[in-house]
Amino acid sequence: MSIDFVVHDADDAVGVVVVEGVQAGQKLTGWVMHQDETVTFEVLDAIPIGHKLAIRDLAEGDTVIKYGVDIGRVVQPINKGEHLHVHNVKTKRW
Repeated sequence: MSIDFVVHDADDAVGVVVVEGVQAGQKLTGWVMHQDETVTFEVLDAIPIGHKLAIRDLAEGDTVIKYGVDIGRVVQPINKGEHLHVHNVKTKRW
């Protein structure tokens, strides 16, 4: 089985894509490292390697957790399988 994205812990909200060429509608398999489990679902957007994808639905105002760390807040709803980037997540620093 090939792994397309990685998640540190099941409590994280996002995974990080580790393959090139992810396209909308593609089924991806992710590895949840801490629990040593895999998850599979369809992505809704093209997502570049190294970028984040939502592994659950996120509402506006939700905190985004990546690798167990708060990396920002959701500024518009994000569905499971969508690309997370500066258009829908902002830092809480300012």
